[in-house]
Amino acid sequence: MTKLSVNINKIATLRNSRGGNTPNLVKAAIDIQEFGAQGITIHPRPDERHIRYQDVYDLKPIVTTEYNIEGNPIEDFIKIVLDVKPTQVTLVPDAIDAITSNAGWDTLKNKDFLSEVINEFKRNGIRTSIFIETDLKMIEGAIKTGADRVELYTEEFAKQYDLGNKKAIEPYIKAAELANSLGLGINAGHDLSLDNIEFFANNIPNLLEVSIGHALISESLYLGFENVINMYIHKLTKTNV
Repeated sequence: MTKLSVNINKIATLRNSRGGNTPNLVKAAIDIQEFGAQGITIHPRPDERHIRYQDVYDLKPIVTTEYNIEGNPIEDFIKIVLDVKPTQVTLVPDAIDAITSNAGWDTLKNKDFLSEVINEFKRNGIRTSIFIETDLKMIEGAIKTGADRVELYTEEFAKQYDLGNKKAIEPYIKAAELANSLGLGINAGHDLSLDNIEFFANNIPNLLEVSIGHALISESLYLGFENVINMYIHKLTKTNV
């Protein structure tokens, strides 16, 4: 089945808003895995406004599923990834002042840079994924960087789906089909939710993993983490029957 990786940035945001260690990020990650999630995702940023660099190290020994670290491969990010050696690193071209990720890589203009970074991570046994939009040229460029996977940036799909436009899935299907033909694994993330995840996963061939944070954390405020995680897993399992 498609794996569910839970992005816990928003838990860190809540902790940081008050100081101290409540809610406890490590305890939350342990519980989320016990509730059935198959991965933990974090996205440290240079200003440490949610995930702190120390969190990256603190989480390493307790993540028993897949550990996915997202971020822009600046020098500090590269160092911490090489120190921790997570299961997967997802490269995201977010600006320092970005509220959230808002664009995928131009894999053609950044081919040499991405290839150098990816080769270093792969030499250290870390699976690599590139955050990318549905432009087929960018998918073709991704394979030339040496990446193992691409993560499809799904904000536009989610926005259009909310408006009732189910045809918005079509460019994602084409991107996935091309990625499959090139031997790239497919992940997806950004604004996926309980409302749209089943439709999305049902239509994307060989979807390996989804990374969901903001929606899942928000839904859990009403329904509870254990319940929400199991609702996602149920929807993702249904896509593979």
